[in-house]
Amino acid sequence: MLYAILCYHDENFVGSWSREEDAAVMEKLKAVHGKLAEAGRLGPVARLLPTTAATTLRKDSEPPVVIDGPFAETKEQLLGFYVVECDDLDAALDVARDLGRVNPGGAYEIRPIGLFTPGTALP
Repeated sequence: MLYAILCYHDENFVGSWSREEDAAVMEKLKAVHGKLAEAGRLGPVARLLPTTAATTLRKDSEPPVVIDGPFAETKEQLLGFYVVECDDLDAALDVARDLGRVNPGGAYEIRPIGLFTPGTALP
């Protein structure tokens, strides 16, 4: 089954990292990515730009309203996501724990993915 691992963290905290600090975190994450890729379990991974670059389409009116910024005002923002192939939720939690060991703070939300279009999910 495919699982999405949604990466939440305080955007201001992550944005305060120096290039060197950010590169160090990315290097640690690369080791976890490599292990998953080698096992054929790593799908798309994306790091989202800051919420200041977000646009939201509010669908609760007609016509829908377009506003600048993210939909939710929260302390932690969605900063990126992983798509991983796992046998079950426990295996997906293991992946999230591996990611969390090298990138502390924030939270990972794990959700099963239901594909709505035919095709191959993983390359």
